Amino acid sequence: MNIAILGAGIIGVTTAYELAADGHQVTVFERHASVAEGASFANAGVVAPGYVTPWAAPGMPAKVLRHLLARHAPMRVQRPLALADVAWMRQWLRACNADSYASNRARMQRLAFYSRQRLHEVAARMAYDYDRASGYLVLLRGERDQRMVQPGLALLRELGVPFHEINADEARQIEPALHPHTPLAGAIHLPQDEVGNCRQFAVILRDAAEQLGARFVFNTAVTRIDQGQSATLYIANDAAPRAFDAIVLCAGVQSAALLRPLGVRLPLRPVYGYSISAHIPEPLYAPRSGVMDERYKVAITRMGQRVRVAGSAEIGGRADELNDDAIQTLYKVLADWFPGAARLSSGVQVWKGARPMLPDGPPVIGASGIPGLWLNLGHGSSGWALACGSARVLADQMAGRSPEIDVEGLGAQRWAARR
Repeated sequence: MNIAILGAGIIGVTTAYELAADGHQVTVFERHASVAEGASFANAGVVAPGYVTPWAAPGMPAKVLRHLLARHAPMRVQRPLALADVAWMRQWLRACNADSYASNRARMQRLAFYSRQRLHEVAARMAYDYDRASGYLVLLRGERDQRMVQPGLALLRELGVPFHEINADEARQIEPALHPHTPLAGAIHLPQDEVGNCRQFAVILRDAAEQLGARFVFNTAVTRIDQGQSATLYIANDAAPRAFDAIVLCAGVQSAALLRPLGVRLPLRPVYGYSISAHIPEPLYAPRSGVMDERYKVAITRMGQRVRVAGSAEIGGRADELNDDAIQTLYKVLADWFPGAARLSSGVQVWKGARPMLPDGPPVIGASGIPGLWLNLGHGSSGWALACGSARVLADQMAGRSPEIDVEGLGAQRWAARR
């Protein structure tokens, strides 16, 4: 088939690779100048399937309320709030019940474990490094943090995920640079989890996809998808439409606007995340792999010769306005755990990204209900962890094959049924 992919973030690039590997003629349209310039650009880089869970969970509304006035809050609601943000939050509240959470968590984790397997299979074919490091450490500052993680650990046991509950001394053996004066009650060590540079992987995989025949067209905005002709799209400043055998929509937050005229209404909204990245002057003072501060939900990861600190979940506000409190939280957590890890006097990269998130958690993968239009979107903050599996699932669906995992609850029909 002659297939157009809209969007060259990590989801679009992995989709292009899998479809090209299946022998399709693939053209990727991207409004930015390169791959992974949006939500995939400077994320935490964590691939931890056991920690891929919906934001819509029992007790989360109370947590959000508790943090509303806190300076170092892991979750924030910012002004201005669009009407679509308010509607999204209402749907999110409805999904914060135990039954919905259990179902959505199972869907996301099934996809996440498959995606990690697929990531390793794809990476093994390429002799390139993407700053990958094994192991992930969840830091627990006090007894309250230790209590709060117990339900999650019960789930990891149920899933058979290897982990170790360790004390502070054992945690410092795994990550010797942890600041000795910051209180540490213990940690959770997940030896099979990992970190890696998402954008770097996307660049490498773009090259691999191009070698398979895929074509990437940058600085090109798709303005609309034709309502009357199957798999036909319009590009800004082009007089004539372009027709394909199929279109795959992977355009992040912009996907909702392209779908709306077609009568496909997905409650896809940006939930903003932040990161800072800085050069490591002395490797002995930096993390070996990745850690996560359980209290502040901030990840600190080693990206080659740089350290990255990422966190926050912010709904509302404006894409081009930085929240200073969110950024200061990242600096605080870095100073608490690795005070000498980064050169902060110059060259610090500050990033804010719009994660395309659906209220209930899982992404939408598969047929849209519109002839010739397929969807791979809504991965939220877990795009890097879910990308390779999502792409393979979609490629199998488009080929008429049964995916290797159960995809129940991942289709667009779960939202069509609610309209």
